[in-house]
Amino acid sequence: MNRRQRGGHICGRLFGLLLILSCAPVVAGAQRNDRVKTILFLGDSLTAGYGLDSADAYPAVIQQKIQSLGLNFEVVNGGLSGETSAGGVRRLDWLLRRQVEILVVALGSNDGLRGIPVEETRKNLQSIITKARKRYPSVKVVLAGMQIPPTFGQQYTRDFRDAFLEVARTYRTAWIPFLLDGVGGKPELNLPDRIHPNAEGHRIVAENVWKVLYPVLKSLE
Repeated sequence: MNRRQRGGHICGRLFGLLLILSCAPVVAGAQRNDRVKTILFLGDSLTAGYGLDSADAYPAVIQQKIQSLGLNFEVVNGGLSGETSAGGVRRLDWLLRRQVEILVVALGSNDGLRGIPVEETRKNLQSIITKARKRYPSVKVVLAGMQIPPTFGQQYTRDFRDAFLEVARTYRTAWIPFLLDGVGGKPELNLPDRIHPNAEGHRIVAENVWKVLYPVLKSLE
């Protein structure tokens, strides 16, 4: 190879290197834009999947649906057995250290079972929504409705049920009318305690949530 040929060969290699370097920022930018978005489920034992393998809890079932559709979302199960709405308020700051695009609030059942004043539950739900939006102004909130047996009287039962819808309307959240629709009160879909869904029950709960959650996911694509 003569001097002229060597010069041309070197120039060609330099041009190729410059081309690669010039494209690198574009690729990196695309990766940043494709960051996996987070769906946080803030709940109690119903969300945690009490008595079951974590893979059978409804948030995990929803993650399977997301993956099957190739959607760019990751589910974080923030369910904790025994949790009340007040406990959810206390835990939220820690959970929000990770950026969250969608917050599903499925709390309050333990409030109702313990007869906690409805106004206290309402304020806690409001606080959760307000905190999340303050931390991440663009976060989408989905609120799950809860219902309880009339242990504390018909008036308390109605007020408790209605509080969730009132919060959803006031704060303009997406709304799941009743988390346990089609599952609550059916022995064959619950564990022997007749409170917590079994694996089949969780699949139905996942469908209840998915009907409302899926349009929210699509709005963020």
